Amino acid sequence: MKKLKIGNVELANSYILAPMAGVTDLPFRLLCKEQGAGLLCMEMISAKAIQYNNRNTKALLEIHPEEEPVSLQLFGSDPEVISEIAKRIEELPFAILDINMGCPVPKIVRNGEGSALMNQPKLVYEIVSKTAKAIQKPVTVKIRKGFNEESINAVEIAKIIEDAGAAAIAVHGRTREQYYSGKADWDIIRQVKEVVSIPVIGNGDVVSGESALAMMRETGCDGVMIGRGAQGNPWIFSELVEYEKTGVMPARPSNEELKEMMLRHARLQIQYKGEYLGIREMRKHVSWYTTGLPNSAKLRGEINAVEYYEELEKLLENRLSV
Repeated sequence: MKKLKIGNVELANSYILAPMAGVTDLPFRLLCKEQGAGLLCMEMISAKAIQYNNRNTKALLEIHPEEEPVSLQLFGSDPEVISEIAKRIEELPFAILDINMGCPVPKIVRNGEGSALMNQPKLVYEIVSKTAKAIQKPVTVKIRKGFNEESINAVEIAKIIEDAGAAAIAVHGRTREQYYSGKADWDIIRQVKEVVSIPVIGNGDVVSGESALAMMRETGCDGVMIGRGAQGNPWIFSELVEYEKTGVMPARPSNEELKEMMLRHARLQIQYKGEYLGIREMRKHVSWYTTGLPNSAKLRGEINAVEYYEELEKLLENRLSV
């Protein structure tokens, strides 16, 4: 089993749950951890929101002892604010601090944050070096291939990030303009790996054991970050670990296992967020869990009317026991 070390943090394996807003909350991370994820990345958090004690941010910062090691991801564009907030929250039980330089969302980009930073090499250096000096924990950065096809600069930015003192770098093989469409360019991950000596984590189009090992083989990357491939599919981590060990892809979960996982996920959502919000948030997860199943379109329509746990249980019982 290939292990991965980021700064002084040793991971059990090199398979990492990517940070995804509205997805990688505490309930989902706990499920992915149980399935064997080597590192869990939290939803990205605004450094400014912490600075102004935004009350919604408190829940985003919650970490459970059973999910460690965890990477906490901040976004922002002010080196002073990011480094100061990193120092302020360092006592929280996260193992790694990640800085987001890849988010493509228009609102974030308009503020000069997320993937907009790919256009600001000097600012990238300042943010990373100030933050790396401010805290003892390893600092990592997530970037994209470039802002658009005219400015593919992941290699240049990666070298700047390494020089600034980061412990690892994650590279998503798409430009900001691509968002999540088209095919991820794994070659840019290979190019980054060739020029830096810190660990490089590849991201983009990993949906199975085969694709994870193919990415490692083709790029030489040290770790694989899984985003959309894990949505409605926490099993991907146990499958990756098993496939790496044996070369055999385990059988996909049965309908019964699928139903049990969804209900457990729902119970965790309710435990941490209450029934009203928990069940509403489960609607998108159920859509992901059931994609590709017979009559899944009908189920997705029905799930949007569900408001209580008992209704969810009954609906899944009826739809998945056939």
